[in-house]
Amino acid sequence: MLKQGRKKILAVVTDLFFTVKINEAAKRAGLDVEFVKSGEDVLEKARLRPLLIILDLNCTAVEPLLLIEQLKGNPEMKGVSLISYLSHVQGELKLQAQEAGADMVMARSAFSLNLPQILKRHLGHF
Repeated sequence: MLKQGRKKILAVVTDLFFTVKINEAAKRAGLDVEFVKSGEDVLEKARLRPLLIILDLNCTAVEPLLLIEQLKGNPEMKGVSLISYLSHVQGELKLQAQEAGADMVMARSAFSLNLPQILKRHLGHF
């Protein structure tokens, strides 16, 4: 349950390594994180205007490109940042995600390394 006065992020991630990493970084930044496992859940929970949505472009539980288009095509989602990550060798998927409307598409290694700074930036601490 979201605690009063705290910001929330949604994460569409099934990889255990990234689940733990995102959860720990969010906790240190004072954020609540909710991991969602279906496109329908993301679309429903995104209406509550989370601070940020994190999307693993290799998550098989959703259709990532379609989800990006649905989120970014919805006027209610204006201003909600969507950051996605993928393997550094997936150049074509990166371009497709950018064309679909993702605000930022990063290699997994860069995302992992820069996650604390990304969260601080979205909190306005930079």
